[in-house]
Amino acid sequence: MNKMKCVVKSEPKEGAILTTREIPQIGPNEILVKVLATSICGTDYHIYSWDAWSQKRIKPPLIMGHEFAGEVIKVGEKVSKVKIGDIVSAETHIVCGKCELCATGKAHICKDTLILGVDTQGTFAEYVAIPEDNAWVNDPSIPPEYLCIQEPLGNAVHTVLSGDIIGKTIAVVGCGPIGIMAVAVAKAVGAAKVIAIEVNEYRINLAKEVGADVVINPIKEDVIKRVLDETDGMGVDVVAEMSGNSTAIQQALKYIKLGGRMAMLGIPTEDVKLDVANGIVFKGVQIHGIVGRRMYETWHQVKGLLASGNLKLDKIVTHKLPLEDFEKGMELMKSGNCGKVVLFPNMK
Repeated sequence: MNKMKCVVKSEPKEGAILTTREIPQIGPNEILVKVLATSICGTDYHIYSWDAWSQKRIKPPLIMGHEFAGEVIKVGEKVSKVKIGDIVSAETHIVCGKCELCATGKAHICKDTLILGVDTQGTFAEYVAIPEDNAWVNDPSIPPEYLCIQEPLGNAVHTVLSGDIIGKTIAVVGCGPIGIMAVAVAKAVGAAKVIAIEVNEYRINLAKEVGADVVINPIKEDVIKRVLDETDGMGVDVVAEMSGNSTAIQQALKYIKLGGRMAMLGIPTEDVKLDVANGIVFKGVQIHGIVGRRMYETWHQVKGLLASGNLKLDKIVTHKLPLEDFEKGMELMKSGNCGKVVLFPNMK
């Protein structure tokens, strides 16, 4: 048997298909992994819906997906750090390892980065081939549905922990799956007060379940006034901007504390007009763009948080589906009525 089932973006239009492809061949520095669980990312939904970004970036046919956990079943002849039987996930940014950025601890912003499931064949499949250097060996006692969300969890960890957080007030703006994770991470590491800002009722309730102290729906109340009320008029120390919404970003600069930190992971779909003088310069605000995970500092932080048991992963993973039901998973992502949706290529 040399065929595998997989979800393929087969044409440059909305949708994807469940089909079969050859099981990947591996090179001397690669490993072949049997996928146990793979979760849907917002990026996957962008590709599925064939939005403006994906039209410019994606070249069909492409096996979708990049967040996963699986068992190593074959290793290349030069592989030395990973062995058959290991349960692994992947750092999805495949970097050159040679440039100045890679050589100085900034590989997460390597200018020649390729992304698994975006620039290479992905993980919505029974098997995937990845470079040995991108494999992260997991604790096999942790269920695969939790191991497979470490990559997006790493985004949340990188965002929240890109500066001081212990004893600080933080506003998490946008409670999609990574925003929900950011709420959980902030609570787990000792933030004084976590304020979640979200419009979807399902995710508002989810934010409460994972530990948000305050939840604000900007459709129903004045966000700036409420945040200032919750912080004795001072504003929040930290903003974790996960929404990419221009209005939300503009508002955040009005309720962030003088000298505060804004970590920005959300990606706006249009140019954002900002009052740079009053919102940033005169307030002494630090703006930090977040790309992926620090390699591999963030992965070690994620490992420690998983071991601590302080993250409510059972609340974060809200739906488990067979790979064949990927379209249902995409509809859940579209509706916003979900946390992380995990697909199982061989669901029992």
